Amino acid sequence: MGCIIRHQINESSVLGIWRIEEDLNLLLQMVTLDADEKKKFKSFRSNSRKLEFLSVRALLSELIGNKTGIVYNKNNKPFLKDGSMFISISHSNQLTAILLSVNEKVGIDLEYLKYNIAAIAFKFLNSKEHITKDPANRRYHLYLHWCAKEALYKICDKEGISMKKNITIKPFRVHDSGEISGKVQTDAINEHFTLQYMKYDNYAIAWTKKIMEKSNLNIK
Repeated sequence: MGCIIRHQINESSVLGIWRIEEDLNLLLQMVTLDADEKKKFKSFRSNSRKLEFLSVRALLSELIGNKTGIVYNKNNKPFLKDGSMFISISHSNQLTAILLSVNEKVGIDLEYLKYNIAAIAFKFLNSKEHITKDPANRRYHLYLHWCAKEALYKICDKEGISMKKNITIKPFRVHDSGEISGKVQTDAINEHFTLQYMKYDNYAIAWTKKIMEKSNLNIK
């Protein structure tokens, strides 16, 4: 199916979502891989991982053309090779999402609402966070907390952050779309973030962005 959502958030930021319905051969025809990407692609054992890898490149091409590729730092955080934009990537089940910005650091996460996330909620929720008791919305509310925390984890470069101890999502009423406030607090970070969220089909999606000088971009 290809790109199903292209959302221009502002003049410098764009969100894209791709539904994976193509087979490997078709996706391979839609992308141009350099030598490193071909090597990485061949290293994946499962077809699902290969499809994810190719869908990311196909979506990136759909959003900005074949201008540049993707590289990763030691924490597996993605960057554009030419440093022209900040990028965050997420995929779950049949969807792949990319958030791009020229001048804002970004983080995005999407999750397919399939598993009994309540069984592991103790691993990522802290005592300051509250989940609705409404059984119709409880699982979705839990997934939104998970997505929001993942997005914040990504925007803060992942290293040394506990989802439970260091990230707190301010209580909010759950809707199909809306805004969330979150805080990341560690010995090195003390920042508040505003996140946007939405429900698409049976997926929860949350993303955030924060103004940052491109000169601070650092690939390690």
